[in-house]
Amino acid sequence: MNLLVYLPIIILLTCQPIPTDPAINTQVAINTSQVITGADQIAQYLPLIADKKVALVVNQTSMINDQHLVDTLLTYGIDISVIFAPEHGFRGKASAGEIINDSKDGATGLPIISLYGKKKKPTKEDLAGIDIIIFDIQDVGVRFYTYISTLHYVMEACAEQSIPIIVLDRPNPNGYFVDGEVLNPKFKSFVGMHPVPVVYGMTIGEYAQMINGEGWLNNGIQSSLTIIPCKNYTHRTLYKLPFKPSPNLPDMRSILLYPSTCFFEGTTMSLGRGTDFPFQYIGHPALQSDFSFIPTPNEGAKDPPLKGLKCHGIDLSTQTIVNIMKKQRLDLSYLISMYHEMKDAGETFWLSNHFIDKLAGSDQLRMQIEAGKTEEEIRASWQPQLAEFKKTRMKYLIYRD
Repeated sequence: MNLLVYLPIIILLTCQPIPTDPAINTQVAINTSQVITGADQIAQYLPLIADKKVALVVNQTSMINDQHLVDTLLTYGIDISVIFAPEHGFRGKASAGEIINDSKDGATGLPIISLYGKKKKPTKEDLAGIDIIIFDIQDVGVRFYTYISTLHYVMEACAEQSIPIIVLDRPNPNGYFVDGEVLNPKFKSFVGMHPVPVVYGMTIGEYAQMINGEGWLNNGIQSSLTIIPCKNYTHRTLYKLPFKPSPNLPDMRSILLYPSTCFFEGTTMSLGRGTDFPFQYIGHPALQSDFSFIPTPNEGAKDPPLKGLKCHGIDLSTQTIVNIMKKQRLDLSYLISMYHEMKDAGETFWLSNHFIDKLAGSDQLRMQIEAGKTEEEIRASWQPQLAEFKKTRMKYLIYRD
């Protein structure tokens, strides 16, 4: 039975709106106790996988209370054949971009096939004998966060082999706004596969429906898709993740700043990898500032950019969560100001491979900044395509805005 028929009942339940008063104590305002994730609703999907050979696409975020989904399903006697692991690996400890090899889970003995190593998509051989796949990974709602690219390839592989897929939905902590340049297909890559803006305002379940509905899979094929939706959630729900979605997003501040500061991945500057405040520190040795930090290797950044060098720049770790969320938009001011400061210091700003173009979705942002365009002028150039995307997005929403 398709559980989506019950969505009108589920999504109208009470939730907590985003506070707009900066005086509100953010630690009190953030409340996740009302939200029930798809994974938490075991009774909804257990009958769909009973007596079947199951594959899981999971990582360290695939939790039901304090127990991993894998362990939970094993206690119910579910026949798990294989685990597929995305970027950062099954345990979520690998650095960004680090190649993940196939392995075996030490706790359960289950084989782990990497989807961030020699391949990004499960092969026919990987899926041999599999009856159904469960996808349960926490997303953060940003186009260049690679879990949605993994979702695409898993859906495509399932469609090609006529294997149904269940997506256990989870809230999107950046789901309260839609903003940024819509990707130009000429700049398609694993950090941006679809013509969507940088911040798309959808849960991973809603996004899966859009992948299907917009015909983005190979040759427009359709995946047999079931969504187990969250309860007590809307896009305006203020949701604090109970775990790190990846090693360099350690807290809510980093998650909320990520859409704006990840552009620095395409520059010669450090964005705090190798510190306790990734995506919150931005700096370079050539700049002048009272604030400084030194990137050093750690679990999530084994070889961080500008390792061991004293970087001067800006500290965003003092910004409150409420004030970040009140903007409800990407903040390009950091990128624009740092470009001019680096230029004044006689330093190269963009990486020579122009990775910034893949992050932005085209070469337009880089060229606009180089031409001296203001943030508002840049933002104005996004609006026609953003308006069209918002119309498309509405077709696939499970939860109200």
